[in-house]
Amino acid sequence: MRPIACVTGWPVEHSRSPLIHRFWLARYGVEGDYVARPVSPDEAADFYGSFAASGFVGANVTLPHKETAYAAAHRRMAAAERLGAANTLWLEKGELVADNTDAVGFLASLDSAAPGWAEGAERALVLGAGGATRAVLDALIERGIEKVDLLNRTEKRAHELVEFFAPRAAGRLVPGPLEAAEKVLPRADLIVNATSAGLHGAAPLAIAWKKAKPTALATDLTYVPLMTPFLAGASEAGLATVDGLGMLLHQAVPGFERWFGVVPKVDEELRRHVLADLARAVP
Repeated sequence: MRPIACVTGWPVEHSRSPLIHRFWLARYGVEGDYVARPVSPDEAADFYGSFAASGFVGANVTLPHKETAYAAAHRRMAAAERLGAANTLWLEKGELVADNTDAVGFLASLDSAAPGWAEGAERALVLGAGGATRAVLDALIERGIEKVDLLNRTEKRAHELVEFFAPRAAGRLVPGPLEAAEKVLPRADLIVNATSAGLHGAAPLAIAWKKAKPTALATDLTYVPLMTPFLAGASEAGLATVDGLGMLLHQAVPGFERWFGVVPKVDEELRRHVLADLARAVP
């Protein structure tokens, strides 16, 4: 029986995960499949709780079910434990195992697109405190960044995330309001946009890019569009930039290996394949 994995969430039809995994299945000649499986909030607890009976060998988990999937797992890898959420599931002897590969994907994207970015990087600026920010903070802590300024429009949320990571990162995360960005920007070696500003008609962030270090690296978690207003501003100021597509591609690698037994490669051919699909989706 050929192995079938899936991406789960609500909604999930927009996910590019089937595109990525089917590309790898074809490239490596693996007899298997990867499909989208919508899971409504009402059925989520039952679906993940009885995953062994689903017929799938594993799954990716997207919003809003990452914490539900984490809770349903019999065993959790260290990254999932640190984040309290799962985005990758597989079965071992009938038991559900959970992992979180978002932080791994974030770091792999930076390492691939900007080799050596972390050498001498002491301080990062992270804008936004949504769901993906937790993985970014975990990644920066693991990589050894000494200080991270975490700014959010609702400052309370930034303080809550800092509290989540204490005492593991006591004193290393500095919360504040989004308005403080201009003040802390000049000391940042890495600048991460984890907000949705500038998308879907929303006003872009007002960043005083001329005050940034010339050697700073800017990255955006958004990949539609690939060149966001945030990255465009950083690039115009002469900063190196990394788009958000790499994180999507690299976070998919561990799951494919677990489900299909092959370590897939993230390369330019895969990027072009996904970018072509994104271009077709633009109205």
